Amino acid sequence: MNIKLNTISAALVAGLISQTALASSHREAPNITRTPTLDSTDFYAFNSYESGRGEFVTLIANYIPLQDAYGGPNYFAMDPAAVYSIHIDNDGDAVEDMTFQFRFEQALPGETGVALDVGAEGEKKSIAVPLKNVGGISAMDQANANFSESYSLALVTGPQSTGTSTMLNNASDSTTMFHKPLDYIGNKTFTDKSGYEAYADKFVYNFDIPGCDTMGRVFVGQRKDPFVVNLGETFDLVNYVPVEGDSAPGAGDEGGFPGGITQSSDNDDLADKNVTALSIEIAKECVTGSGNGVIGTWTTASLPQARILNPNASFNNTEVNGGALTQVSRLGNPLVNELVIGLKDKDKFSSAHPKDDGQFADYVTHPSLPELLNILFKDAVNTTLGADLPTLAPTNFPRVDLVTAFLTGFEGVNQQSTVTASEMLRLNTAIAAKASADQSAFGVAGDDLAGFPNGRRPGDDVVDIALRVVMGRLCYPVPVNGTDTDLGLCEEADANVGNVPFTDGAPVDASMMMTEFPYLATPIAGSK
Repeated sequence: MNIKLNTISAALVAGLISQTALASSHREAPNITRTPTLDSTDFYAFNSYESGRGEFVTLIANYIPLQDAYGGPNYFAMDPAAVYSIHIDNDGDAVEDMTFQFRFEQALPGETGVALDVGAEGEKKSIAVPLKNVGGISAMDQANANFSESYSLALVTGPQSTGTSTMLNNASDSTTMFHKPLDYIGNKTFTDKSGYEAYADKFVYNFDIPGCDTMGRVFVGQRKDPFVVNLGETFDLVNYVPVEGDSAPGAGDEGGFPGGITQSSDNDDLADKNVTALSIEIAKECVTGSGNGVIGTWTTASLPQARILNPNASFNNTEVNGGALTQVSRLGNPLVNELVIGLKDKDKFSSAHPKDDGQFADYVTHPSLPELLNILFKDAVNTTLGADLPTLAPTNFPRVDLVTAFLTGFEGVNQQSTVTASEMLRLNTAIAAKASADQSAFGVAGDDLAGFPNGRRPGDDVVDIALRVVMGRLCYPVPVNGTDTDLGLCEEADANVGNVPFTDGAPVDASMMMTEFPYLATPIAGSK
């Protein structure tokens, strides 16, 4: 039995004020909360939509969640002991064929940093300053910086643990060193937003790729967090009615479901947060290998197995690290570890590799989230409607629709020539990018094959998409090239609420991003 949208909506408003829904806290597993510098917040893979860059793909891995712009005096540096990686599987075996590895270093000017003479004449002492800058900084003059970060970039061909590693050259000076801008301390340091933008632009580099005739581009630095989510109220058992309250998203006419949440930027709890983005752009021909043009991608962060703290710590000498690299963070598709993987296995997922994802299959074929929703809502829905629905959760087991969305990709869209069920963000490099103004925030579900789950762009509203998919949206026809198409993954009768426009009320779209590399918007300033 399929209930009409307005009927379900009335039931939700009447009786279902508290519930659990999909959202991302950027703190997805217990262990990774202890090491936020290695916590991957979001991962993006998309065909570049900057004008003239249609033959490139962009991969962005964001780290260090929930950065308050005013978080001085140390702000948000990367971990020098860690290896941050972006992986590409181009043949479908769920094993990386290419890995771009980032390793960071930090330094003080002159090794000891800026010092000031303090004291009366004849008694002065040179005293190191406590701040990361001692004056204004601009694109043309960075002499007042009292701290710097640099990084090397390596390409591992073959599996990360056994492949061949090659250091990549910075085309600007033929060295293997790249530099990271200081975080956006504030507008006295950088004058204003345009001053910081000009400064950060200086840290976009070209780099050489072995075996590739076209140079890539890289940028590492602080950005405005592109993820948008109604975070606090969602995890408070969803302290709102998570159904579209207008006749259309953003219409502002309250012509939708009575009491439903209205789309508003006020619902975005990350509106004032920054992240640190590791961004690379590579020519398509250099990443597709011998496959069918679809690449599987994900990001990881790893640390040496052992860390021994120095009881007499000093700058760059706080601990000794040793042992084999151990993966502690992993992210491909959004929201998987937060709300698909069970709490007892979240840390295991963080350390696992896509080729071994069979151990997590039950979480996808028999997901618990829809059953939680059913427990919370079924009685209220049946009471309000005078109905006798046996369940609100989809009933097609195993959930082939979710297996397709998360583990295999869609045939003819983002499925690789060899299909290995594994959790990766899959991107068809042959599907042309859409310009920013033409993108649908709902990606494939919005008749835009260039968007999520065919890769993921910064403007794709993955919270709303994922919530609807989990509740059975793919059991209903979806628009493809203007025509409603039955995907054949399940039946409408399998998902009683699969056509409900669930939403967290926090809108995102491509207009909130830049239209050129590195795409993510200028970070929030620490002070005005």
